[in-house]
Amino acid sequence: MDRQQKLEAVARGQRAEAWVAERLREQGWSELARNWRCDAGELDLVVERDGVLRFVEVKARAPGDEGGLEAIGESKRRHLRRAGETWLTERGLPEREVAFLVVVVTCGPGAWTAEWLDDAF
Repeated sequence: MDRQQKLEAVARGQRAEAWVAERLREQGWSELARNWRCDAGELDLVVERDGVLRFVEVKARAPGDEGGLEAIGESKRRHLRRAGETWLTERGLPEREVAFLVVVVTCGPGAWTAEWLDDAF
């Protein structure tokens, strides 16, 4: 992947995260954090609704791109789990339902589509 393709992929990812955040707001979720970073990794979005917390991983794909969920291998999952644990620990939050929500967004020139996988791992 050359420099221009990398820049386009980063921009596509940022647009997809904003798009997912808007869909979640429409469903009554409150955004607690976006692009939260720690030594363990990054959480794209952290959202809450009715005491339920979701760490959201957004994967943006151009039309025709392969994969999505497969891009989140065991190493990535470990980093996400550690980042989620760190996020909770830093806030000293009471115990509650927590899960990872993976959203694979196909970002085309027309309508965007998304595959939502709640409690993904």
